[in-house]
Amino acid sequence: MSNWLSDDEMREVDPAELDAYRSPIPTRVVSNGEFNPLPQTRQQKRVEARIAELGDELGGRAGLHRRDFLKTASGMAAAFLAMNEVYGAVFDVGVAEASDFDAARERAASLAGQRIFDDQTHFNRDDLRNPDPIEVGHFAAKHWNPGMLDEMGILHERFQFENYLKEIYLDSDTDVALLSTVPFEDRPWLLSNEQMALSRDLVNGIAGSRRMLIHCAFTPGIPGWQESVDESIERLKPDSWKGYTIGDPLAPANAKHPWRMDDEKLVYPFYEKAQKSGITTICVHKGLLPRDYEKSMAGVWRHATVDDVGKAAADWPGLDFVIYHSALRPFVEIPDKDAKVFEETGYIRWVSDLAAIPEKFGVTNVYGEIGTSFANTVVTQPRLCAGMLGTLLAGLGSDHLLWGTDSVWYGSPQWQIEALRRLEIPADLQEKHGFAALGDANSPVKNGIFWDNGARLYGLNARETRVGAMTGDAIDAMRAEYRASGIARSNRSYGYVHAG
Repeated sequence: MSNWLSDDEMREVDPAELDAYRSPIPTRVVSNGEFNPLPQTRQQKRVEARIAELGDELGGRAGLHRRDFLKTASGMAAAFLAMNEVYGAVFDVGVAEASDFDAARERAASLAGQRIFDDQTHFNRDDLRNPDPIEVGHFAAKHWNPGMLDEMGILHERFQFENYLKEIYLDSDTDVALLSTVPFEDRPWLLSNEQMALSRDLVNGIAGSRRMLIHCAFTPGIPGWQESVDESIERLKPDSWKGYTIGDPLAPANAKHPWRMDDEKLVYPFYEKAQKSGITTICVHKGLLPRDYEKSMAGVWRHATVDDVGKAAADWPGLDFVIYHSALRPFVEIPDKDAKVFEETGYIRWVSDLAAIPEKFGVTNVYGEIGTSFANTVVTQPRLCAGMLGTLLAGLGSDHLLWGTDSVWYGSPQWQIEALRRLEIPADLQEKHGFAALGDANSPVKNGIFWDNGARLYGLNARETRVGAMTGDAIDAMRAEYRASGIARSNRSYGYVHAG
């Protein structure tokens, strides 16, 4: 990752959630404030234009304005039809779903019992003001709407707790969410470990069931980090751990404390504490670097690769290591070059290296997580996305891939859920690389990614979460009332898009 947007970069972006066009699936690269988003590609413009045409045509038949139509299940189907027209037949969708509300509702009803565990979600602490994603509000106030200064709190709410609850639990099919944070070296974290624990207690107390899990962040080398681990074990009781080997994700080029997973002196004592505590799932951020990472990040970029994963996993077979983002290199960038290399060679930078670890090191305790990596590739290079999933499933195993969305940075995760439900690995890629098919929306592979793999790792079951139970919990009741009211998804994304 890199620095928050500079003043010059802020002049080149618009607020994503105030953009006039709202699609069921993003048609532009959206930045959460860590990178300047790139302009729309020619393909993205074609998708957006086609979605608009279908929205007008099919919405008009139903007596709906385009924006209202695109909030419906048929509108979501229309968006994937447009994607297939531009990128090829990658998504399982038919014209009937887009043109017939009953057909769309029937499909949605058939998936109502599908369980979804999102193991990467975020919101910001209420007092986090500068620098953070609300900087977009200052940009708007300075350049075209000075009155927004009086409404800064409202702007900030898009990344706060209440909107998080709406986007995750009401506007999507997500049943259980794992709340994470981003730790910094010299400024407040997005959420402290204690704030995450309080949020978990609040949500689960209201729900009457286990609907939220949390990480506690660990920061090797930073003064007081071992005491923080001890406090987390004794008092906060996290469900798993989260670490960033690049040190400070806000400014990794200047990070004072990057670390390696296989550092026996610094990190292995933490593994011992984790194992003794019974909190044995270690989640580590990898990948997601800018295109010029070798120049802009000096030697720190090497800490974002997976060359330290295998030894750590082999040395600590009693721990489970979940590699976040599955180490995909591109971040807030159209992965065109990576797609080209994959088509030519079958190799995906650092993802293929991760997938090779189980066989190379003889381990079974390495997992892949696909937050942001899936979101970025599925709407820009869906064949690359399919190849990424095929690579990970083949190398790690179908029971070692976890679902994550990095929401609420990208709005409600429902569009990502629908994208995986519909995505299939094209036949030519299956034949060329020996990939197995993903299957239909309710296939064992997709259900494994959505729920089974993470549920096994975290000890989730239907009774605890009330998912699939005859009588639901308070969140089920709120979701039912919300949907019965006729309120629909906003189709908003949160953050920045390239101006123009």
